[in-house]
Amino acid sequence: MHAILQTIRRLPKILSTWISPNVRLFLNSRLPMVWLLSLIIGALVAIAAILFRLAIGLLQWPWLGTTSERIMAAAAAQPWWLILCAPAFGGLIVGYLLQNHTNKQRAGGVADVIEARAQGGRGLPLRDGLMSALITTISLGFGASAGREGPVVHLGATIGTALCRAFSLPDASRRILLACGVASAVSASFNAPIAGVLFAHEVVLGHYAMSAFVPIVLASAVGTVLARQYFGNVAAFEIPQYEITSYWEIPAFALLGLTCAAVAIIFQFALIGTDWFARNITMPLWLRPVVGGFAVGAIAIFFPGVLGVGYEATDQALKHELTISMLLALLVAKTAATAITLASRFGGGIFSPSLYLGAMTGGAFGLIAASVFPEMASSHGLYAILGMGAVAAAVLGAPVSTTVIVFELTGGYALSIALLLSVSIATGLTQAVHGKSYFHWQLGVRGVCLHEGAHQYLREIVKVKDFMDPPPENEAERTFDPGKDGPYLHASDSLESALKTFDEGGHVVLPVVARGDANKIIGHARHVRALRFFNRALIEVSEEEHR
Repeated sequence: MHAILQTIRRLPKILSTWISPNVRLFLNSRLPMVWLLSLIIGALVAIAAILFRLAIGLLQWPWLGTTSERIMAAAAAQPWWLILCAPAFGGLIVGYLLQNHTNKQRAGGVADVIEARAQGGRGLPLRDGLMSALITTISLGFGASAGREGPVVHLGATIGTALCRAFSLPDASRRILLACGVASAVSASFNAPIAGVLFAHEVVLGHYAMSAFVPIVLASAVGTVLARQYFGNVAAFEIPQYEITSYWEIPAFALLGLTCAAVAIIFQFALIGTDWFARNITMPLWLRPVVGGFAVGAIAIFFPGVLGVGYEATDQALKHELTISMLLALLVAKTAATAITLASRFGGGIFSPSLYLGAMTGGAFGLIAASVFPEMASSHGLYAILGMGAVAAAVLGAPVSTTVIVFELTGGYALSIALLLSVSIATGLTQAVHGKSYFHWQLGVRGVCLHEGAHQYLREIVKVKDFMDPPPENEAERTFDPGKDGPYLHASDSLESALKTFDEGGHVVLPVVARGDANKIIGHARHVRALRFFNRALIEVSEEEHR
């Protein structure tokens, strides 16, 4: 009895010892503030996404006579010269803005958001985000063949990071709020709250830490509610209820995954190849979108379904309203039009084009399957849904969130087994060929290799100035002779470059000299300190991913 009473008396202290560290960590991470800001960010991003979508429609109306995203029929009714010239006219405006009002001379996208996450939620100035949104609005409003979801994700992340600047938040919290902007953008654009949460975790954060889950869900929920209040609670594609005819079709679903992998691989090669070709052509920046606009307009004269986000053609493929010849023709035409659009510096993303290509691939595959096995094959509309998920997942490198997006876009949850099989095969084979998603290829072109893990990108983004000691107090010890005193470092050198210099000469300490004046020492870098800084950064990344 005495032991029980002692235990009861000690219970408050035991509970305090157990709970206090968790509460202290919760407060020190500023999570209450993060939760509150996630609600604000979710609302602001949703409003921005609604305005973005409306602005595209307003720019379409003067030349297409409609503000809807389903512009295929409207474009087919216009004279050929208008279809040819409208994208080029939009390109002229885009070229002017790129030439005179942007720092990076291109519109932003998901790759920029992923890079900002690696930099602690920094690197997305609000002005650049708004200008990128304006460029994309003009691009899509005048018929550029691209998606609106990637630019909206960039805008949402920009708004999230802009709000962070008003508060002194740790890097982990800044990254969470950046992901909150992404989640709200996806959910508001697609009417897909679950997919918004998963996309923010899978593509942007790269982990599913519990500390990030609550604020991201809050932002996604707010974004969805506001978008539904304006646009209504309807799926992007209203399709018939398809069912799998027979589980003997499983091999066909696997073969569809293989086919979609081929399409995704070719699509990425088309994007990469046209981008390389455009980079190696000497041409004024302002003229690039004009030339690209004429090329897209020329394709659209024969295939008006390639203009804009392409939702109408995608919807027709899902409802089996297109012939096999048209499905295959649009597959090729959309691939070319999107590759030309993005290589020409128009603003836009690849999500909608990937869904489009997947729908055409699946629809054509379904028609062929039905002709070979008429009694066993399901509707080719079902195969179009599976193709949407498989191609998009393979290109984006986001199999989980893409699968859920397709579910929420179409309301087709009954197809889960077939969709997961097709998505996994397509994604795995595409990774086997390309080794990375399209977003990470974009980052790789810029010298940022985030797909190789935290150890690699930390070696690139950590600079000597982050761990160097201050310069000597004695003025005489601040002079340096590079020709006689040996190797040295600059404050802007990467950690990887510094470690290589340390290892090559077996140095313990190296002077850090001013760039442009190698005779002036501005600090000293120590090998041990560099390694300690690197190890601490790796530990912080690991802790953030598991809290």
